[in-house]
Amino acid sequence: MNKSVITNLIAAILVAVGYLFALPIVLTVGLFALSGAVTNWLAIHMLFEKVPGLYGSGVIPSRFEEFKAAIAHLMMKQFFTEENIDRFLSGDGGVEKQLNLQPVIEKLDLSPAFDALLSTVAQSSLGGMLAMFGGTDAITPLREPFIEKMKSSLSEIAQSDDFYALVKEELEQPNMIADMRAKVEEIVTQRLDELTPQLVKEIIQEMIREHLGWLVVWGGVFGGLIGLAAALIQG
Repeated sequence: MNKSVITNLIAAILVAVGYLFALPIVLTVGLFALSGAVTNWLAIHMLFEKVPGLYGSGVIPSRFEEFKAAIAHLMMKQFFTEENIDRFLSGDGGVEKQLNLQPVIEKLDLSPAFDALLSTVAQSSLGGMLAMFGGTDAITPLREPFIEKMKSSLSEIAQSDDFYALVKEELEQPNMIADMRAKVEEIVTQRLDELTPQLVKEIIQEMIREHLGWLVVWGGVFGGLIGLAAALIQG
């Protein structure tokens, strides 16, 4: 049972007690508390659900496209600006700390490179001599050592200052940054297109239910206090 239900239930009990036992002050407090809690609950409910006859209700589903456009605008205009991308590339440590190609190199399949080497050797002047010793099969056992050596060399190159300088120089080209922004914008748009009004409603409800629930509680509390004051004044 959430806070809204508990608050409305307590207010309704006060109304019932005040009415059944002829307690005007309790009845007034209950009525004001119930009206405050129900009004705030209805306001929260109207954010997500269309209520017939109440203009402006269901604002989140009805403004769904505007909601998506606002998110896309926020992402591209506030986070992925050319200035922010350039600041990211030129930040503390620069590309060196942001770019780690080691995992990529480890996953590379370098077998085609070794096959190309075999083909080159077979077609060279050494091919005939190699044929006397079993042809390319004679150097096939070198495949794994070759691949390991190549990966080690690539890792050293990818970690060199000259390599980082070249990468940074290319990334900081105006057309490169523009292409990066275009790709990011495309990804953001694709992800937003996967959203549905129902999914957005559930996400927002989940995020704010805890906080907006207190609006109902305080609506009931302040409504009850106003009712108490009104009852005392009338008394």
